[in-house]
Amino acid sequence: MLAFGSFSPLQQRETRNRTQGRRVAHSVSVRAKIERVDRFQQRNRVIGFLFATNKKYSDDQGGYLAAIIAYYGFFSIFPLLLVFTTILGYVLHGHPKAEHAVVNSALGQFPIIGPQLAHGHLTGSAIALVVGLVGALWAGMGVFLAAQSAMNSLWGVPFRKRPNFVSQRLGALALLAVLGGGALATSLLSGLGTFGAKYGIVWKVGSIALATGLNFLLFWGAFRFLTSKDVPWSCLRGGAIAAAIAYQVLQALGGYYIGHVVKSASNTYGTFALVIGLLTWIYLSAHILLLAAEGNVVAARHLYPRTLLSTSPPTDADKRAFRQRAAVEERRPHEQIDVDFETKAH
Repeated sequence: MLAFGSFSPLQQRETRNRTQGRRVAHSVSVRAKIERVDRFQQRNRVIGFLFATNKKYSDDQGGYLAAIIAYYGFFSIFPLLLVFTTILGYVLHGHPKAEHAVVNSALGQFPIIGPQLAHGHLTGSAIALVVGLVGALWAGMGVFLAAQSAMNSLWGVPFRKRPNFVSQRLGALALLAVLGGGALATSLLSGLGTFGAKYGIVWKVGSIALATGLNFLLFWGAFRFLTSKDVPWSCLRGGAIAAAIAYQVLQALGGYYIGHVVKSASNTYGTFALVIGLLTWIYLSAHILLLAAEGNVVAARHLYPRTLLSTSPPTDADKRAFRQRAAVEERRPHEQIDVDFETKAH
């Protein structure tokens, strides 16, 4: 076979032109296919809604917002474990039957707590209880502050209409007490209905159904109270239903993971498995919360269908989404003056 350099300049130029022509034809073909898919998704309400929700989630940097919530959520786990183990040390002291029941439960599979329970070394400590409570409150407040900021961003609430520093933190503490307690109750109910729980099928189904219903109420309330803007309750119902079902599935998978993967792992690798599993579970939970909320925004403000191609003419939904995103940056009058002054100074 002759090398490319052995061809004459004319033949080389013709070869390059044919190669370039094939690339252009391929690009045109791909673009034509994307345009057909775009027209199809814009005509189909369900697919158009799902795509618009995903696109707005990407525009709002939903993955970044979920990561912030997951960070504070993961950080809050450890002071909560400190509080929980301290309380167990007080409660289980002198009650061998109760201690044996806890050791055989899913809690006994935790690498940190499980060995202490098994050897009877778990004791109560007033200092540990106080430190754990303070740490749990601080980190838990961070979770709700991050969730409030994320919800306001999704709904396009301008900065000038958001609560001030003190109001945000007081509201976060109130939500921590109400929604945090409810989330703990649903987790306990879901634990009774997980695959590894040693209960009858009727008890499992009843526990899961009750936990799903309570999850729906919690998500419905969270969507309403985490947003500074007055959003009608009816606009939040669909997202709450979707989030409750998805979260219940995630809880069931989490219970299965602890009861099988963590249980069968060694103490060292079980610790890694637990940490990775917890972080993944919290991160996915944050995604469920924000994606369901994003669906509420898209449905309530009819932000669909959106276009697939940035070079295509924007739809009416695209224009409404752009206007909402631009409105987020509106500041209070004194903040705007400071911004203008800094801009002129530079």
